[in-house]
Amino acid sequence: MTTALVLVLAVILTALVFEYINGFHDTANSIATVVATKVLNPTQAVVLAASMNLIGALAGTAVAKTISSGLIDAEVVVVSSQLIICALSGGIVWNLITWWFGLPSSSSHALIGGLIGAALAAAGNNFDVLIWSRVAEDWTKSQGIFWKVIVPMISSPVAGFFLGLVMMGTLMAVISAMNGAGGWIARISRPRWVNALFGKAQIFSAGYMGFAHGTNDAQKTMGIIALALIGAESAGTLDNLPSWLAFMHPGDSEGIETWIVVTCALVMAAGTAAGGWRIIKTLGHKMVKLHPIHGFAAETSSATILTLAAHFGMPVSTTHSISTAIMGVGVAKNPRALRWSVIQKIVWAWILTIPASGGLAWLMFKGLEALGWT
Repeated sequence: MTTALVLVLAVILTALVFEYINGFHDTANSIATVVATKVLNPTQAVVLAASMNLIGALAGTAVAKTISSGLIDAEVVVVSSQLIICALSGGIVWNLITWWFGLPSSSSHALIGGLIGAALAAAGNNFDVLIWSRVAEDWTKSQGIFWKVIVPMISSPVAGFFLGLVMMGTLMAVISAMNGAGGWIARISRPRWVNALFGKAQIFSAGYMGFAHGTNDAQKTMGIIALALIGAESAGTLDNLPSWLAFMHPGDSEGIETWIVVTCALVMAAGTAAGGWRIIKTLGHKMVKLHPIHGFAAETSSATILTLAAHFGMPVSTTHSISTAIMGVGVAKNPRALRWSVIQKIVWAWILTIPASGGLAWLMFKGLEALGWT
């Protein structure tokens, strides 16, 4: 087994470690509300999230293609196994730091920041290595950091907040109107009936959230693994693979192999089961007290944003969309119900994620370079 092949295997292993950590860091966000409202227990929520993640992951590869080819210019720098390992490691370290403190920062942006930092280090701080903006006639097909990272990074939290606010406000208005109608209509608008109805509805919204998470987050690591395998195939690293590793040959450079999709989805589910409770508590309990109707509104709002973003190949943060949707729901319920000190910590985690993970990845690559391992 050659050194180059060992490095490719190390990339895959590191990517799966990132996906595992993404599981207990980000997938926790997708099930936080349904657990907090006690509609499902954690085990049931994990099973639902894992199943829908898998289905969502199989639904498309637009986000994976953005990660693998839309941010870093391969003509300026060689996208080596070492670069990818450093990018992933930068994201992993930052995710672990924020997980330890229970802060739902974005694994998506941690990965993107890691890619940017490692690529800059490999290119000798030549910023031309970054694809800033490539405008297409159809703006939804534009490429680069501006269109695929900055625009959705700003727009998705705003959209999440207002969609959550509008949906919750609409539901409250309908219930209020029913309550004023009198008779049996008023009776079914009482809290007991509302909680029972939306307790059932939230199972649907939680499944929708899991599906949306799969269409977006699960694809990011798939893109990294696919990028590593395509590069290895081009370099001839996979020419003499042993039979038990023959599945590593990329069948189509435009697609993502099924084994990558399934493996990433399963590893993410395992991570969810392992340690997401810290972040579930922050989102589901500390920001605002949630009932099933609030969870339904937040999940449906967030999942809609994620699904639309995945359609356009935008690696949107699940954390941002669900957190701001919960904020919007909380404001509709009662602005004073929000715990602004917790929100302030979350916002700072958002702001710091890309530069922090990028800085870590940059330092890691420079360390390898100093040791002559690049």
